[in-house]
Amino acid sequence: MGSALRERMSGVDHAWLRMEGPAHPMTIVGLLVLEGRLTLAALKRVISARFLAYPRFRCRPVADPTGGGLWEIAEDFDLDAHVVAARLGARARQRELEHLVGRLASAPLPAGRPLWQFHLVERYAGGSAIIARIHHCYADGIALVRVMLSMTGATSAESRVAPEARHPQAGSGAAGWTDLLAPVADVFSGPMTDALGKSVDVAAEAAKLAWMGRDARTRFKGALSGAKRVAWAAPVPLDEVKAIAAALDCSVNDVLVCVAAGALRGYLAGHGERIEGADVRAIVPVNLRPARTEPELGNRFGLVFLDLPLVEHPLERLYEVRRRMAALKGSRQPAITLALLAAVGLGPRAVQEGVTRFLGRNASVVMTNVPGPGTPLYLGGERLREVEFWVPQAAGIGLGLSLLSYDGRVGFGVMSDAALVPDPGRIVARFAEQFALLTWITLMSPWEGRRRRPRRPRS
Repeated sequence: MGSALRERMSGVDHAWLRMEGPAHPMTIVGLLVLEGRLTLAALKRVISARFLAYPRFRCRPVADPTGGGLWEIAEDFDLDAHVVAARLGARARQRELEHLVGRLASAPLPAGRPLWQFHLVERYAGGSAIIARIHHCYADGIALVRVMLSMTGATSAESRVAPEARHPQAGSGAAGWTDLLAPVADVFSGPMTDALGKSVDVAAEAAKLAWMGRDARTRFKGALSGAKRVAWAAPVPLDEVKAIAAALDCSVNDVLVCVAAGALRGYLAGHGERIEGADVRAIVPVNLRPARTEPELGNRFGLVFLDLPLVEHPLERLYEVRRRMAALKGSRQPAITLALLAAVGLGPRAVQEGVTRFLGRNASVVMTNVPGPGTPLYLGGERLREVEFWVPQAAGIGLGLSLLSYDGRVGFGVMSDAALVPDPGRIVARFAEQFALLTWITLMSPWEGRRRRPRRPRS
């Protein structure tokens, strides 16, 4: 931040601040479940030493008279207002914790101070749970995972001491959207105007976006209530996902997206919707940071639109997902949409409203996949048992799907608006069912050919 009390906010960061609305708080929500019990005092020590090592978190966003945004150092900063206790019943389990996370996700962060808060449930399932709420204007999901990692250590002892003056890189895990669309990062390695100017097919890609057909009208679209519902599945072993991907000549992402699409299909079919031949369009964030850079806050990602096929048979769905994912490699959509987001943050309200309508009309789901560390971590001396996160759904979109790998497992979470999906646990349950079904088909299908691609069993 330097010595100045104020610093100009980037256009993209300001865009996420301006998208805040009563029905859709622009808050990224994370959940850390610890095996042991952590006290509020211990969590405050961790936040003070590690989280606040990022000076930006001592700042609050304020309006610029010119219409932009500024970061202002909060000279009245009070840690006690940002790290608070939350309570559940003595016998509370996941359902009660889901309800608490949903209630907190529905509430905007208190205005007038830095827009983040940690809620500690000191007693939960034999350990503790931490619910983190951080406004999207501070950073995107990739950056915030790195922030969360900087709060941890590889051992219990390491997590108790103040870190050196550095912020560790994110650990290894399942390949994320960054790997899926790695060529995009090269397109955007320079200034925005240079990157767009070098892309000879940007005009064609922009026209494709402009003329994109509306998303299918399902129960996933409609007026939002602002009340959030949250659920998450028991994580699946990453080695099993990799084994299925190798056997079926697909990527890990192909498998996970296929399973998620199957969960959405099952939910819609269970509500009697006609879905044969239909798709549900997802907005997928894509990291545009250059590879091997030091972690930094802020938002540096674009968006791609991915049609999720609602095909019944898992193998047919998987190979259609693979085809569509491959078609997105090298896409200029992320660079274009990042430019649009910058325009939202720097331009008049009319620009924001137009982009918001475009996103809400053309997608039903926000789908994120963030790679986390492959080994267990500790926070405040206690081992992290489970990590979940959910990103906000802007522009009238009422459904978010999150995939996060940690310690050799992949978690799947859903956040929904109660007016559209009051029971996200039913989507979560179908994710587990679809993964088990795809595993069974992989094991039981007859094999042929050098690429070991199974034939579809005859009905």
